[in-house]
Amino acid sequence: MAVMELFTLAAELDAAQQRGLSIVLYRTWLKHTKSDYAHAVNFNLGAALSNEGDLSGAEEAYKESIKLSPDFIYPRVNLGLAYERMKRHDLAILEWKAVEHNIAMDEKNKPMILTAINHLGRLFESNKQFYDALATLTKSLDIEPNQPDAIHHWVSLRQKQCVWPIYTDIAGIDAAYLRDATSALAMISITDDPQEQLQAARNFVKKKVATDLPALANPKGYQHKKIRIGYLSSDFSLHPVSMLTVQMFELHNRDQFEIYGYCWSPEDGSDMRARVIKSMDHFERINLLGDDAAAQLIRRDEIDILIDLQGQTAGARANILAHRPAPIQITYLGLPATTGFPFIDYVIADRFLIPEHLTQFYSEKMLYMSDVYQVSDQWRPVGPVPNRASCGLPEQGFVFCSLNSCSKYTPEVFDSWMRILQQVPGSVLWLLADNVWAEKNLRREARARGVAADRLIFAGRVAPHEYLARYGAADLFLDTFPFNAGTTANDALFMGLPVLTRAGQSFSSRMAGALLTAAKLEELIVYSSSDYEAKAIAIATDGTSCARYRAHLKEVKENGVLFDTPRFVRTLEQKLVELVQQLN
Repeated sequence: MAVMELFTLAAELDAAQQRGLSIVLYRTWLKHTKSDYAHAVNFNLGAALSNEGDLSGAEEAYKESIKLSPDFIYPRVNLGLAYERMKRHDLAILEWKAVEHNIAMDEKNKPMILTAINHLGRLFESNKQFYDALATLTKSLDIEPNQPDAIHHWVSLRQKQCVWPIYTDIAGIDAAYLRDATSALAMISITDDPQEQLQAARNFVKKKVATDLPALANPKGYQHKKIRIGYLSSDFSLHPVSMLTVQMFELHNRDQFEIYGYCWSPEDGSDMRARVIKSMDHFERINLLGDDAAAQLIRRDEIDILIDLQGQTAGARANILAHRPAPIQITYLGLPATTGFPFIDYVIADRFLIPEHLTQFYSEKMLYMSDVYQVSDQWRPVGPVPNRASCGLPEQGFVFCSLNSCSKYTPEVFDSWMRILQQVPGSVLWLLADNVWAEKNLRREARARGVAADRLIFAGRVAPHEYLARYGAADLFLDTFPFNAGTTANDALFMGLPVLTRAGQSFSSRMAGALLTAAKLEELIVYSSSDYEAKAIAIATDGTSCARYRAHLKEVKENGVLFDTPRFVRTLEQKLVELVQQLN
């Protein structure tokens, strides 16, 4: 059989869902045929075996292909992917580095060499080797600037390591192109302009999301005795989204609602994941289903309201929602900005978070909560408050903290923090030890602003109950801008630690202000960097404010609306009932 005839027949078998027969065909051909194209057949055999989950067989076939044709680039790239799936990351890195360094760079090989380099950067990033990831993607962009996906990750990696300015010159890339390639999530740390955030969301939709799929759902709904609510997420694990929402799932009124969870989260073995699973009436793992199949499953379950907890964040599967498997589709919590998705009907908000005059910058309609947009878990476990020495903090002096992800830190906010430290003698700033490169860069930036590097103290990651307890050792939480604290602000207030925030125009810059409004602490919301600095200095130097705020927050926790999860759930359920009634 001629090789082209072999490839045609194998493709027909694959199309008929008989990949096993195509594997037999390739192996039989290789056993009985001597050909100069055996390297290509081994490559196709490796790809077929990989698709069937036989990674050891794929490894063997790819290696044989490379042996027969050492300059054939495709099996080398795929062999790296097979090693990655086998969790043999060291071998994947070696394989892709071999492509980068040993394959001749010409126009024919360039696309696959870039693919190998970008896979290498992606694997470094997923393994939290941020410095190596950034260096690798910078090299990729030096070779070929026109790579929006590589730029997307390059921007994010600079944010994670506090490499400022975030945008810098790359040959062949102008500033407008860099901004256009920036993800919706990265953009909310860069600008407070809701129009620019909307444009970033729409750019993603245009490039990555199907918008012309026929709707699966019955637009009139299903008239069930109980309204069926589906929650869609890759974060049903030890993740901030689940930490906020788990009690809401538990408190849904089972006489009126039936709760479904659709999950492609990691099996992290955490108590939080177990609690989320237990809170659902039906829990479907859809990690092995494609987007089409997952949407069909949701349609078969006749979900009335599908609530996406993802938005445009890592792991998002927007094309599930693009099939419109439910007649009402809502976004909540995952992305603190508009999704830009034309198939999302509503965003859960409150009137501080998204004032009516700013709704024009959202692709969704508002589903306004009466008190606050953010749900809380009243039952989160808390450890004993540590003493300052055990946290590496000075026993005396004022402790400012901002235990946000380092990607939220900006040069402008850091400027304010350093000026605050300079005006409050003996004070320190307690930050999250997100990664060693960010810590090194932040210490250097402090010195450049005339502040001793040892006045920055970094807290390593600990278990959630220990993390919450830490807030008892701080005096004031300094929020970030334009990407406010979300879950971290909730945690700080829950522990009685006052939060000073600067509010702006965007969803992300009004999150902490929404919480403070519900807590009746509007005096801790400011609207300029000068007022932010002045307020922080005044609180730190007057000697009485922190105690007063802590007493107030204790009362809020016991009797206020901010942490009244049953009240939140009742309000949300009433809103959802009204939406279903409107279908009829």
